[in-house]
Amino acid sequence: MRILLIGGGGREHALAWKLRQSVHCDTLYAAPGNAGIAQLAECVPIAPKSIPEIVDFARQNAVDLVVVGPESPLIAGLADALNEAGIPCFGPARAAAQLEGSKAFAKQLMAQVNAPTAPFAVFDDPDAAQAYLRKRFAERPCVIKADGEALGKGVFVCETLGDALDAIEFLLVERGLGEAGARIVIEDRLYGREMSLLCLTDGQTALPMPPVRDYKRALEGDRGPNTGGMGCYTPLPDATPVLIETALSQIVRPVIDEMARRGTPYKGVLYAGLMIQNAQPYTLEFNCRFGDPETQVLLPLLEGDLVELALAATEGRLQETPLRFGSRAAVCVVLASGGYPHEYRTGLPIGGLEQASQLPDVLIFHAGTRKQNGQIVTAGGRVLNVVGLGDTLEAARTNAYRAAEQIHFEGMHYRRDIAQIVL
Repeated sequence: MRILLIGGGGREHALAWKLRQSVHCDTLYAAPGNAGIAQLAECVPIAPKSIPEIVDFARQNAVDLVVVGPESPLIAGLADALNEAGIPCFGPARAAAQLEGSKAFAKQLMAQVNAPTAPFAVFDDPDAAQAYLRKRFAERPCVIKADGEALGKGVFVCETLGDALDAIEFLLVERGLGEAGARIVIEDRLYGREMSLLCLTDGQTALPMPPVRDYKRALEGDRGPNTGGMGCYTPLPDATPVLIETALSQIVRPVIDEMARRGTPYKGVLYAGLMIQNAQPYTLEFNCRFGDPETQVLLPLLEGDLVELALAATEGRLQETPLRFGSRAAVCVVLASGGYPHEYRTGLPIGGLEQASQLPDVLIFHAGTRKQNGQIVTAGGRVLNVVGLGDTLEAARTNAYRAAEQIHFEGMHYRRDIAQIVL
């Protein structure tokens, strides 16, 4: 088969690594890819949201399957365009991708199917939103979310009424996030331990992957600004079989069933971001794709052929397809550019990659990298994902940090507490 992978981050490098292992993968293309992906695939200079170019490339190169990594092209309708062209796509259609593309849509659907989530209200008028805040959140925290796709910048955790009013001013009055923030969701803040539950689904059957816990804040101790993710680990000692089944029965399956009932079946990976409070899962959000960096710890543990699983999801055959993961542990540490998630420099030479990649039970997935004059250099905020594997979380963590210490580039920083406290 000829397979086209869309994206160029650490998640996509992990996907390329796993797709390349398939007996069905004869040729692998990546658009646009990165320096690590280029070792596994033929990279083509097409942006992930350049939908007509992607469809034309797939046609001209007789692509048999397109695997989409990031959310933006799915929300924009890439799967629809490919399906109309007769090209199978692993990823939800635009109508289903609204689960990530619109926070209001997702919350309203959760309410319809009685999926546990925080109480909420939706506003597009700043005066009405401010009045609601003063009445409901005068003395307690809330969360304000931009309705549309905001590239990780649309969630405001507000400790005070002043913080919340500032967020409304920024979103609805100043239009600081443009149309993405023209409508907002205001909801109660939930407390507990977060958990990412990713499920493979064909629109009817949902097969769960091992739960993952990620670290969003830039600095140790969950301090500093939010990022795209600074690391993660699996398995989770507190993710009991009962808890996982509760999340599936109360959240994942009802949402998938409702999407099918509406005539917009969800096919691909449904990522439920959950908060666990008193052994009860509550839904924070949905994502319409593999997580980043969750994918980097899940795929090394996946037993079986990713291409076969992707085809089963697109063709409605998951009920007869097993999804198996090994019993080992995996820990991912993200190496970031100095200044990330704010301004940072690029084009900085990266050293120590070869030494780190030769260590046992270590995988290095490139995120923001490119090759320049024969040297791999930085090309983004999150630069590398260092994954350690082991028979225990402690062993996996030790392997990840041992490898991270071998790598260096100017300004590099990373959290040193990933998977440090697991209970």
